[in-house]
Amino acid sequence: MKLVFAIVSDEDSSILADNLNQEGLSTTKLCSTGGFLKSGNTTFLIATDDDKVDRAISIIHDTCKSRRRMIAPEKIPDSFGAFNMAMPIEVKVGGATVFTLNIEQFFKL
Repeated sequence: MKLVFAIVSDEDSSILADNLNQEGLSTTKLCSTGGFLKSGNTTFLIATDDDKVDRAISIIHDTCKSRRRMIAPEKIPDSFGAFNMAMPIEVKVGGATVFTLNIEQFFKL
């Protein structure tokens, strides 16, 4: 048995939950926040049999696409203590970060 952790953008979380549930994969959703962009994420916990892991990862891959966004960086203080506005930069957001772990025991009470 395996535990799949999938950290995805909030934008993709509802459709991903639907897609996983349609395949009979039970999920637990946790709210999380990314450290770099400080944007909302959802962490999915998926406990499944070994033979269904590839299907779960395939669903995550097909559902959670990365995209480009313009963000305004935080104000940067100059040498005189004044804050300069930095130019917006383009970053890649979305997609998924996935971890797969072995489960020694699994109880559903």
